[in-house]
Amino acid sequence: MRDTPRLYVAQGLADRAEHVLAQDQAHYVRDVMRMKPGDPLRVFNREDGEWLAYLGSVTRKAVSVRCERKLADASAPPDIDFIFAPLKHARLDYLVQKATELGARRLRPVLTARTIVDRVNLDRMRANAIEAAEQCNLVFVPEVSEPEKLDRLLAGWDARRVLIYCDEVAEGEDTLATLKALKLPAALLVGPEGGFTPEERAALKRLAFVKAISLGPRIMRADTAGTAALTLIQAVLGDWQS
Repeated sequence: MRDTPRLYVAQGLADRAEHVLAQDQAHYVRDVMRMKPGDPLRVFNREDGEWLAYLGSVTRKAVSVRCERKLADASAPPDIDFIFAPLKHARLDYLVQKATELGARRLRPVLTARTIVDRVNLDRMRANAIEAAEQCNLVFVPEVSEPEKLDRLLAGWDARRVLIYCDEVAEGEDTLATLKALKLPAALLVGPEGGFTPEERAALKRLAFVKAISLGPRIMRADTAGTAALTLIQAVLGDWQS
């Protein structure tokens, strides 16, 4: 069953439900996988879970699927938001894919003083998150939020959610001890390539719901820092705990 192709289908999934696939999905099924009518595949979304389905018609104009049996309920990962300064093109694609694989429940772009990208293609972000979920057997796709300026994000913050931020100049911080003292819900904040400004760092540290962590002695690229920090948080607070 794990070798059966998987597709994200936004429409409602239920017993005997039939849907026409989107054009790109039809191309993948028909022209890449060379699938035929009656071939099985798995379809899923974040509301209706995962279903075993079979191809109906397969033509140059359209490809249809029919749901037959529910395989799994939707399964949301731990309540962890991933808040990050947008990066350029391929590096942003990578970051979104890895955050999805690592179990971020929400993806929230934030604009900081040193953010070099001020416009974000949210459709492309969603497509990358869906592709990662399809490939990694996730029965969930993270929410993708509109970009928000850092000061507005902090002003409207729900203090019941701890905000963990990666401080590249933190000294003497015991990262694991800091994380072990926290509880979910949580959010992780990763800055841009140039890091946070001194003013932003000071503003963050004044807030009681903010906890700073260090990612060690080396300066990491923003996409590396995001994946490293999410790994730590999942291991200590999330669903990687033994």
